[in-house]
Amino acid sequence: MGLSTHVLDTMHGCPAAGMAVALYTTQEERATLVKRLVLNSDGRNPEGPLFDNASLKVGTYRLVFDVAAYFKARGVVLPEPSFLDRVSIDFGVADAQSHYHVPLLVSPWSYSTYRGS
Repeated sequence: MGLSTHVLDTMHGCPAAGMAVALYTTQEERATLVKRLVLNSDGRNPEGPLFDNASLKVGTYRLVFDVAAYFKARGVVLPEPSFLDRVSIDFGVADAQSHYHVPLLVSPWSYSTYRGS
């Protein structure tokens, strides 16, 4: 299945539909943009996996979630600057044949992630 992500808005108790996400490959301090997307009504990439098994490579990656813009668009009044603006998750892929799922549970003030299934 490759690489996938899913974002849940823990403030409103729903998927983070409309949140902008960027995927990068990383090498040391350099990040190269692979794609930008906007999450669908289920809080997932509307096109399916970010990478399928054939395209996923061993290496390091970064997902950047535009948290503040998402909550502002939902009408949440945030301080300026926001406590969380963008959430970046740097992670590694050691086995390109395995499924890597990177979920994000997020509110304007906290987030958590894990390697999902």
